Amino acid sequence: MVNGSAGVTPYVHRALELFATYGDREALVGGGRRLTFAEARAEVFDLAAALLRHGVRPGAGVLITAGNPVEGPLLQLALHLLGCRTIWIAPAPRREVDDYVRRSDAEVLVYDVRTRAEFGADLAATLSGVTVLCLGPGGAGPDLLDRPDGGGTDGSAPLDLAAVAAMRPPLPESVLQTSGTTGIPKLVHYRHDFFEQVLTLAGKFVADGFPLLRHLSTSALWAVGGQMTTFFNLFTGGVLFLVDEWEPGEFLATIERERVNSSYVSPPRLYELLDHPATAGTDTSSLFMFNVGGAPAAPARLRQAIGVFGPVLRIVYGLSECAVVAAQPGLREDPEHPERLGSCGLPYGDVRVRIRDEHGADLPAGETGEVWVSSALNFGGYYDQPELTAGSLVDGWVRTHDIGRLDADGYLYLVDRAQDMTILGSGWNIHSRPIEDILAAHPEVRAAAVIGVPDLVAGEAVHAYVVAAPGATVRADDLRAMVRDELNELWTPRTVEFVDALPLTRTSKVDKKVLRSRYAAEHA
Repeated sequence: MVNGSAGVTPYVHRALELFATYGDREALVGGGRRLTFAEARAEVFDLAAALLRHGVRPGAGVLITAGNPVEGPLLQLALHLLGCRTIWIAPAPRREVDDYVRRSDAEVLVYDVRTRAEFGADLAATLSGVTVLCLGPGGAGPDLLDRPDGGGTDGSAPLDLAAVAAMRPPLPESVLQTSGTTGIPKLVHYRHDFFEQVLTLAGKFVADGFPLLRHLSTSALWAVGGQMTTFFNLFTGGVLFLVDEWEPGEFLATIERERVNSSYVSPPRLYELLDHPATAGTDTSSLFMFNVGGAPAAPARLRQAIGVFGPVLRIVYGLSECAVVAAQPGLREDPEHPERLGSCGLPYGDVRVRIRDEHGADLPAGETGEVWVSSALNFGGYYDQPELTAGSLVDGWVRTHDIGRLDADGYLYLVDRAQDMTILGSGWNIHSRPIEDILAAHPEVRAAAVIGVPDLVAGEAVHAYVVAAPGATVRADDLRAMVRDELNELWTPRTVEFVDALPLTRTSKVDKKVLRSRYAAEHA
């Protein structure tokens, strides 16, 4: 089936043909629903018909805000079937949301009444000339899930791929949000090529003979990690278990009850699982691939995780501008390369990685510089922000603004975000990762985060926030001495502050913006 307007078969057509071949296999589980691929495929067409019936034109820009319902990925496939541009919005401060909406040039808003009732209604009330539709009853617009039998544009004739192709819609796109780790979240634009590549990678996964995934996901569709996770798993023909809220006890129970063999967590979430009282008594033997990403994980805690879950951990490094850059599956202790517990692994799929200096020149293996990546998974730019795009997308390469190095075998190591470096007055750049890893290696430390803080003499100094285990007796001087012994005095935190927990972003990364603001407020 060829899209006449572009001469290209849209990825979603091939995906729905795959769904037809998967048939009665279970596809989606969540919110009290269990859908087969045949049922999911039928619902995509029903949703597309409902969208047309309520005036959504092929190619429209559609704002979406929802939790993690089973209808979420099906809604995106329906909109992409119509060649629409989906614009996923997470609840955020009003000023940020208003900026996203202004930039998005949307004609339609769809919100999930079950999980975004207040946020969606408030947003709908401020939009002028925008069609409002809902998932679930009782919202500010018609319920897309309340459809007449038949599923056609007028309730009489069902849609199929031929009928959609005859409309000649444009190729679909999506606009997503960054996590806001380094500043105000941005809108990242993903064009059709990205989804084509996800489909290609899924096909290779199946062709290579890997087992069907039963993936437990808490990843939201407004972030590229959630998009990659969701559609990769559906395209491979596995089962996707969607969970709206993170709760470690229920997460563990679901793994055992549903024989989950794949999932993804950030390092802070992994640490929660390791410290949870239910972990020891939970059967996690079904796990085949337990992804850990979003930020570097401390090697000491990874060793603990290998002991608990076995050699099933897969370190994943990606960013909002390139969903997956590198991966290290089957993580285990390697006596010949013990340092690789601190590595992100090797480039993934078609990804190329370069380490470059401040002038954009390539650096040799072993030298530290900025990580640049090129892949079909690259974003197409920041939506409606060409000046910002120009600083991050250069000749097909994404400047990650992460600082790292490659070893002689091509393994990638990250040492810091460029924005998170502590810069001493003497000109030394102090990276947070080595310090955090040493602090987390103490048996009475559960997590650690390092920031640079103002210093009248040195320009900046290292300040460490540490989460200690219950009943711990470790002192700040003990931890400072550990860093001094392993590194040197320059890298030693000037101050160590014990806290109950580290603040997290919406994607469960440590939020250093909050830590810096907290320090500034306390030392004003």
